[in-house]
Amino acid sequence: MTGETVTAQASAQASKRERLRRTRSLLREVRSHLTKRALKLIGFLVFVYLVLKLVPGLEKALENLQSVQLRWVIAAMGVETISEIGYVISWRGILDPEDLLRQGGRGKHLGARVAWAQLGGGMLVPGGTLGSMGVGAWMLHRLGMSMDRVGERQFTLMFLNSTVDGLAIVFFGVGLATGLFGGEDNLLLTLLPALVVVVGLALALFIAGRAERLAKRLQDRRPKLAKGVVTLARSVQNIKQMLRHRGSTKIVLGAVIYLGFDMAVLQGAFVAIDAHPVPSFAVVSMCYLIGGLAGSIPLPANLGAVGGMSAMLIVFGTGHNEAVAAVVLYQAIGYLVPLIGGGIAYLFLRREFGALDSGEADDEGAGGGMLEPLSP
Repeated sequence: MTGETVTAQASAQASKRERLRRTRSLLREVRSHLTKRALKLIGFLVFVYLVLKLVPGLEKALENLQSVQLRWVIAAMGVETISEIGYVISWRGILDPEDLLRQGGRGKHLGARVAWAQLGGGMLVPGGTLGSMGVGAWMLHRLGMSMDRVGERQFTLMFLNSTVDGLAIVFFGVGLATGLFGGEDNLLLTLLPALVVVVGLALALFIAGRAERLAKRLQDRRPKLAKGVVTLARSVQNIKQMLRHRGSTKIVLGAVIYLGFDMAVLQGAFVAIDAHPVPSFAVVSMCYLIGGLAGSIPLPANLGAVGGMSAMLIVFGTGHNEAVAAVVLYQAIGYLVPLIGGGIAYLFLRREFGALDSGEADDEGAGGGMLEPLSP
């Protein structure tokens, strides 16, 4: 055996061990994120129970929650699952349009499982727009995709979801203001938010169209802001290119499904707690979209969104006990379904790519399913 052959074999073994190390590290991180999310769910339920039990005036909200039937919970989980599938469709279409995750013998379902891992591991606020990079995007980076590429595509997904959210506010706000939909017709609560969104979207398009000049002006004094302007411009351009692509309908439809069915769970929560009257879907949607913006406030267990949506529902005329109970029930379903889906995805990933315990025996036996780095 020549020296070159020995060197090649040693290099191959080192590469194999590195891929195995990468795979195990990846799976450990996914498990860690899922565990943290499970703890957040438990903490959320305990905190809510104590608040509803101890705060005067909210006793009826706790009674409403205790009377919810199991069949409704199962049905709501089914609706929420459809919502999350919409997110998975958009995530795969934007984060991995080249199907890189399917290459190298990784399996045709790996992209969906990575997306579910992102849903289960974090980055969730109503509408899915105001979060960190996300577990799934982080996994793409750990698999070899450059951070700039991952970040740009993740921001494009967030921008798409934000745009869908904004257009929904315009649609329901104008519909309520003109009497097309039943419910609140106060212009300050309906038409004003719609106008704010229109101005915001127009401003984003204006900035994106002049991004190069603005970035040059800001580069020296505000480098982070300059980078944000460039990222926004790229996301707008990516959305425009995506809309011209044949597969864009599926991506946009996925974003609409993600939002619409998630709002339907909140609407159904009022039926589950036997609220009288049940707010219209347009009112629930406006409260969901506007109140959910409070989810960007760094409070534990996404309590900002819970408080924001509950407050908006009360402002729109819903009883405070019914509003709090419905939002708490919706939020619990919103935690539970992605956690279950992400946990199942993790189990599939672990089965495909090997156990987490180390050892030479694993080095010999787990090579066939190891994750190869993504192609550039």
